[in-house]
Amino acid sequence: MDNSVALDVDGLAKTYTGHGRSVEAVRELTFSIGRGEFVCIVGPSGAGKTTLLRCIAGLLDVSGGRIALDGAPVTGPPAGMAVVFQEYGRSLFPWLTVRRNIELPLKEKGLNKADRAARVAAALDAVGLTESAEAHPWQLSGGMQQRVAIARAVAYEPSVLLMDEPFAAVDAQTRADLEDLVRTLWRRLGITVLFVTHDIDESVYLGQRVLVLSNRPTVVLEDVRVDLPDERDQLQTRSSPRFAEIRTHVYELVQAAKKGHRPGGGDA
Repeated sequence: MDNSVALDVDGLAKTYTGHGRSVEAVRELTFSIGRGEFVCIVGPSGAGKTTLLRCIAGLLDVSGGRIALDGAPVTGPPAGMAVVFQEYGRSLFPWLTVRRNIELPLKEKGLNKADRAARVAAALDAVGLTESAEAHPWQLSGGMQQRVAIARAVAYEPSVLLMDEPFAAVDAQTRADLEDLVRTLWRRLGITVLFVTHDIDESVYLGQRVLVLSNRPTVVLEDVRVDLPDERDQLQTRSSPRFAEIRTHVYELVQAAKKGHRPGGGDA
């Protein structure tokens, strides 16, 4: 077993069947993510990005291939994984305070009261919500609610954090703040992040690699290495010539994928 690999996806296939027909969503996805890497996934709408993430999270059965987290096969939701979804409002319990929302998975994990309190306090501090610990989610803005969801995932101390378009529903300024927050937490905590987004600029700004998916049935069209400095800044990074080059390349790949382009120059 390669100890440097956190997540290994090998020949993943997913076909949905029902109503007398079958839909091949994912044909053969193969990639691996090194421990501590930040990898983004982009692709055309309907390219199976969310299907892929739900398979990795153990929320969907696969039709073929295998997924391994830290060398162990994923056959259900793995203990070492946390997920942050786009629908942050639906993932938080409105009748629980912010503190209790973050604490709940730690109770299920079996941590004692003192350990839970310490982790919740650290997570609240990390996302800048210490002052809002006793508020309820419905009293907070959308961006603050998503910070609660991120804090809950961070407090769980996962080895791999999956994020499914987590900032799609917030305004542009809040989105920029949350992007920087996630990169700061990633660097500080040393966790592995797999981040799905529709936003090409976001994928290049956040990631060390961008996996561009083909149209359905989905395969990896290209694994793009983002050779930008590790220190990122919303203004300087995004205005750099190299950022523009990588962004253009990823954009062209996504446009090609929309037209049915497949790896090796073939079409679907």
